[in-house]
Amino acid sequence: MKPLVFTLKQEPDQRLDLAPLVPHLLDGQSAKEIAEIELQTTRERATVGDTFKIRPGSAESIRFEGGSTRLDNIGKDMKAGEIVVEGDCGKSFGRSLSGGNLVLTGECGPFAGSAMSGGRLEIAGDAGDFLGAPLEGEMEGMTGGLMIVRGNAGERVGDRLRRGTIVIEGSAGDYPGSRMIAGTLIVLGECGTLPGYLMRRGTIVLANPPELAPTFVDCGLHELAFAKVFSGLLRPESRAAARLLSRPLARFAGDMAALGKGEIFFPA
Repeated sequence: MKPLVFTLKQEPDQRLDLAPLVPHLLDGQSAKEIAEIELQTTRERATVGDTFKIRPGSAESIRFEGGSTRLDNIGKDMKAGEIVVEGDCGKSFGRSLSGGNLVLTGECGPFAGSAMSGGRLEIAGDAGDFLGAPLEGEMEGMTGGLMIVRGNAGERVGDRLRRGTIVIEGSAGDYPGSRMIAGTLIVLGECGTLPGYLMRRGTIVLANPPELAPTFVDCGLHELAFAKVFSGLLRPESRAAARLLSRPLARFAGDMAALGKGEIFFPA
């Protein structure tokens, strides 16, 4: 099956919204019809054909050759299929993803995976602030699926995380897992100050001892059977995360300033 390929002609001179370029919206359309799709912009009218060279193929598998930090909303509302982006992208990568496989080989801006409810999202480079977090006015962040960042992530990773799993193989900025409601956040590098700030429930696993708020309670050293089961499930995606979960871990309960039913684990 040949993929449908979009090759960027040149660096855009304005921000472009690529939300229309997902498998379920492009299915059954010819290359000519796709080229005529208008992209939301900040200044001048632009179509897909103005921005990309199009190589026809199956819309079930989409490739973007060439990236730019001015390309926003790639994979937004994606339900099935696969999208691979060879390069960088802008904000809201994979927002509202509910199914399929979304892969970025470069770096992305803020709010990647925001409102994600299913599927798999992988970022090979670094991710910006508010990974998996809600936009202004929204009450929940990511609600399902698997997100993996091979590089570093910015501040407020997993803010208001409701369900699903986020794995950061690099480091994370300040307040990772802030206001968590449920779900799992794993950080294999260093993390910034106050992880789990005001978290109500959920699980945060850190490879390095963090700077915790005084509203977390030491619950001792644990070797949990569930952690070993979860380790086996994660091994195909992140061997380092699987190794971390298979070790005895210190557990701290909190945040007692909120509901207090969350937990943070890290090696003793």
